[in-house]
Amino acid sequence: MTDPNCGIAHGAPSPEVTGRTLVAVFASPVAEVLGRWAPELGFRTVLLDPDPARGGEVAAFAELDGDLADADVVVTDHHRPELGEVLRDALARPARWIGVMGNPRHEGPHVAALAALAVPPEEVARVHRPIGLDIGSRTPAEIAVSTLAGLLADRNGRTGGFAHGPR
Repeated sequence: MTDPNCGIAHGAPSPEVTGRTLVAVFASPVAEVLGRWAPELGFRTVLLDPDPARGGEVAAFAELDGDLADADVVVTDHHRPELGEVLRDALARPARWIGVMGNPRHEGPHVAALAALAVPPEEVARVHRPIGLDIGSRTPAEIAVSTLAGLLADRNGRTGGFAHGPR
């Protein structure tokens, strides 16, 4: 019996993956790559940016349809002044997963921004940081690959790490 994944790797059509939304927050080079590649992996994508001059599809979570229970929210710029307000609004919705780009060796600016808005610590703890798998990403494309790989692992019920050594 042939593994069905082997057939897919050789060009057989793969089953359609639906029901997941990737909300890229803040127009950035990483958001641009996520917007190009995520649909190939079965995600519906939305670019949210509160600054209308930056070209987001929506400016706030209130503009998104549905309850976001199937949404993965990825904040692609942790230096924007709107960071706290946007995260507060994301946390107020039943988003499935929320993450912020950043170096895990330092406390993220989102912690202070959310505390200043009186967001309870247990809600702040829902924010994942860093985003994606630890592959040493440096460029926007590498960060997007890492992020999408982590979301795929989660979607498929996997940890996203190698379970064994080379074979």
